[in-house]
Amino acid sequence: MKQENKSVHGVWGSRWVFILAATGSAVGLGNIWRFPYITGENGGGAFVLLYLLCIAVVGIPIMAAEVMLGRKGGLSPINTMRKLAGESKVTQRWAGIGIMGALSAFLILSFYSAVASWALYYTWEAARGVFEGITATQSEAHFDSMLADPWLMLGFHSLFMLLTMVVVARGVKGGLEKAVQVLMPLLFVLLLVLVGYAATTPGFSEGMNFLFAFDFSKLTGKAVLVAVGQAFFTLSLGMGAVMAYGAYMPREVTDPKTGKKKPVSILSTVAIIAVLDTLVALGAGMAMFPLLFSGGLEVGQGPGMMFVTLPLAFGSIPGGVLFGTLFFLLVVCAAWSSSISLGEPVVAWLVEKGLTRAKAAIVVGLGAWLLGVGSVLSFNVWKDNTFLAGTFFDNMEFLSTTVMLPLGGLLIAIFAGWVMKETHARKELGIKNFKLYLVWRALVRIFSPAAVVALFVYSIWSAVAPADEVAPVQEPEPVAPAASQAPGVEAETEVPAPVAEPADDSEGYEVPPAPAAVEPAP
Repeated sequence: MKQENKSVHGVWGSRWVFILAATGSAVGLGNIWRFPYITGENGGGAFVLLYLLCIAVVGIPIMAAEVMLGRKGGLSPINTMRKLAGESKVTQRWAGIGIMGALSAFLILSFYSAVASWALYYTWEAARGVFEGITATQSEAHFDSMLADPWLMLGFHSLFMLLTMVVVARGVKGGLEKAVQVLMPLLFVLLLVLVGYAATTPGFSEGMNFLFAFDFSKLTGKAVLVAVGQAFFTLSLGMGAVMAYGAYMPREVTDPKTGKKKPVSILSTVAIIAVLDTLVALGAGMAMFPLLFSGGLEVGQGPGMMFVTLPLAFGSIPGGVLFGTLFFLLVVCAAWSSSISLGEPVVAWLVEKGLTRAKAAIVVGLGAWLLGVGSVLSFNVWKDNTFLAGTFFDNMEFLSTTVMLPLGGLLIAIFAGWVMKETHARKELGIKNFKLYLVWRALVRIFSPAAVVALFVYSIWSAVAPADEVAPVQEPEPVAPAASQAPGVEAETEVPAPVAEPADDSEGYEVPPAPAAVEPAP
C-alpha cells in the first residue's frame, strides 16, 4: 500500500512543505489586488464571515477531494484519473478530469506569465526610484507606455517564464520544495514588514475601517455570489495543480517528540491552507489601503490600483523607494509560487511519458511562452483584433477560468462523492471522526456541486447576456491563478475607477481609467 501511494516524482519532505506549496499555489495576484477590495465593498468583517462560510462549504470540501485523488493516484492529474477510474471500475472518460485540469493550467500559465511580468517590471522600476514624486498623469502614462511596448512586455514575459521553468525542471525535491521553502517565508516576512509600516501611517485606522467594519446591510445576493466565487477560485481548484501537489503529499510523517509515524490528515491540512490564503489576502489589504487613505487616494480594484494608484502612494511617502520595491517583490513572490504550480501538471505527465524533467520543462515552457505572446500582443499590437469573448487574452481567460475551472471542480466533486468507492475515499482522507466524514461527504456530494453549478451558470450567462441585463456583479478571481488563484484572471474586463491625486497636490490631476485589463488567476 505504501508503494502504491508513493509518487514516482518524489514526495514532499513534510506536511508543512506541502502546506507552503499549496498555499503558494493559492496565493496569487488576485489575492493581493482583488480580495481586499471586494471585502471592503461588500460589508468588511461581515463579508469575511460570509467568505469563510463559503470556504467551509465550497472550497475546503472540493480541495480535500482533489488532494485525496492526487495522493491516491500518485501520478500526474491525467494518469491519476485514469488509474482511479480503473480502480473504481468506471469508464476511462473520467480521465477527462485530469486532461481538462492540466490543459487549463497550461492555458492559465501562458497568460498569467504575461500579466505577472508587469510586477517583475514594476519591481525594477520601484527599485530605481522611478515613482519618486510621480504625478497621477505620469503614473497613468507609465502604465500605458508599458502596455504599449510589445518588446518590453515580451522581454519580461520571457524572463518570468524562464524563472518558472527553471524551478519546475529541478523536480519536486530540488526545485518545487526548495522554491516554496524560500518564496513563502519571504512572502510572509515582506507582508509583515509592509503591514508594520502601514500601521505607522495616518490612514491606518481608515484603512482598517474599510476592510473590517461590519456592515451586514451589504450582504446582498451579489455579495454571496462574489464570496462563493472567491472561495472556489482562490484555492486554485480544478486546474490540476492541487491534484499534482497532492500526489507528492506524504501519507505519514514522523512525530519529532515520540519518533513514531503518524498519519497526515488531508482535511485539517487543507483547512490550514485556506486560513493562510485568507490571511495573506487580508494582510495585503492591511498593507495597501492605509497608504492609499494616507495619500488621499481613492481605492480601486484591479490593475489600476496596483500599477497606477499605489505608485502614487509610494512616490509621496517617506521611504517610498524601499517599501515600493518590497511591495512589488511581494507580488512577484506570490505570482512565482503560483506559476510553478501551473507548470507542474503537464510537466509531470510528460515525465511519465518518458521525457526527462529538463526536456519536459523546456517543452511546456516554450509552449506556454509562445501562447503567452498572443496575450502580450493583446494589450498593444492586437488590441483591436477581437473575436468571441474579446481579444486573444480575453478568450484564453474565458475558456480556462470561466468554463474549464468550474467544470473541473464540479466533476472532481462528483467523482469523489459519487463515483469513487466510499471505502477508498474514507481511508485516503483518514478522517477518524465518522460524523466529520459524513459532513464532508454531504458537502462534496450535494452542497459544493450545487454552489459551483450556480456560479458556472451565472458566469456563462453574464458573459453572453447584454450588458444592461446583467447586474454589475464583479467576477470572482481564480486561482491562480489560481494558481491558481489561481489564481486567476476573470472573464470580464474591467476598468478601474479613476483615482485622485493626493489631497495636497496643487495641480489636482485625476487619473483617467486604466486600460481595460483583467485579473489574473490564481
